[in-house]
Amino acid sequence: MTQHVLDDLVARGLIGQSTDIDALRADLSEGSLTYYTGFDPTAPSLHVGHLLQLLTMRRLQLAGHRPLLLVGGATGLIGDPKQSGERTMNTKDVVAGWVDSIAAQASPFLDFEGPNRARLVNNLDWTRDVNVIDFLRDIGKHFPVNRMLARDVVASRLESGISYTEFSYVLLQSMDYLELSRRYDCRLQMGGGDQWGNVSAGVELIRRADGRRVNGLVTPLITKADGTKFGKTEGGAVWLDATLTSPYAFYQFWIQAEDAKVGEYLRLLTFLDVEEIEAIDAEHQRKPGLRSAQRRLAREVTTLVHGKSEAEAAELASAALFGRGELRELPEPTLAAALAEAGAGQVPRGTSLVDALVASGLVDSKSAGRRAVSEGGAYVNNERVEDPETVLDAGLALHGRWVVLRKGKRSVSGVELV
Repeated sequence: MTQHVLDDLVARGLIGQSTDIDALRADLSEGSLTYYTGFDPTAPSLHVGHLLQLLTMRRLQLAGHRPLLLVGGATGLIGDPKQSGERTMNTKDVVAGWVDSIAAQASPFLDFEGPNRARLVNNLDWTRDVNVIDFLRDIGKHFPVNRMLARDVVASRLESGISYTEFSYVLLQSMDYLELSRRYDCRLQMGGGDQWGNVSAGVELIRRADGRRVNGLVTPLITKADGTKFGKTEGGAVWLDATLTSPYAFYQFWIQAEDAKVGEYLRLLTFLDVEEIEAIDAEHQRKPGLRSAQRRLAREVTTLVHGKSEAEAAELASAALFGRGELRELPEPTLAAALAEAGAGQVPRGTSLVDALVASGLVDSKSAGRRAVSEGGAYVNNERVEDPETVLDAGLALHGRWVVLRKGKRSVSGVELV
């Protein structure tokens, strides 16, 4: 017997809050149900925080349901309120450009062919011509101000201040659900855990305006083991766009997953069976030093976002940089991206190894560099070097200009010879 899609979501920990889980189960069991998730263009790319929503949409489509992929050409001009303060408004031209790039980026996660094919929608299509009187009469009258003030993000901003523009965002997003309900018989809105207020408000608007019961569901917020926000590195957000976060850097982000969280990430962000994930996690608990669960996570998620060939290249680069593969076999773009992520510097051709170790950031002084060499802990292109006066020249350069440097087993960087 085929597993109900809701049971799979529960087994993976993908149910954060739901308006009525039993009613949703019944609706999903009746046949193909239309559902949507919205993505606001607040940057030129989606990031890993959005990935959970794209993959959850895909799970429902694979179970036979019909997705609406909404890109917020209208709501992106306003901005969902955030705890830290008022958003900077971007120009209409900038937002329009981001709408196109995000639509192109998100679309490959869904199937736009077949009987339950996905549909791309833009809320600017039904918002741009709405006049303010109709908006206030038809939408605004259904929103009690006291309930809007009680929303967590609004309550947290009352003292520091919140503009009417951001305060009214919930009306626009709720109107999206109402419009999609009327146009496409959409009966489920999904989103991240921080969207619960908007999702539940849309459900309530449809009940008040049309007397119709629909569903809302949000996934849990993904966090690190200490409860802090997931999806950030020292350099900022981990983007899905390969030009903003290289496939190698993306792969490395997942390789660094905490031991306590890697099993959770495998459940949430891969299509591996739960039973297989449990086996991977159990093996990881027995031998955490091998980091086999992190490597599987990195391979699966990088393949989903960047494709099999990029995932394999990133995996080879990761192994090669740490002495478990052949550096000379790496394509130059992969090697360059890997060294950029590792903090490679530039030095003139003919620079000594000690000076290069300093320039790469692996040591903080020439004396520390000489000590690393004398203790047998300095490597050039994965070969131990014993002479601190070794010169980095064309004979050592990979692809004519790159040299990989390593101190000990785990500290890797490099230089570009210029």
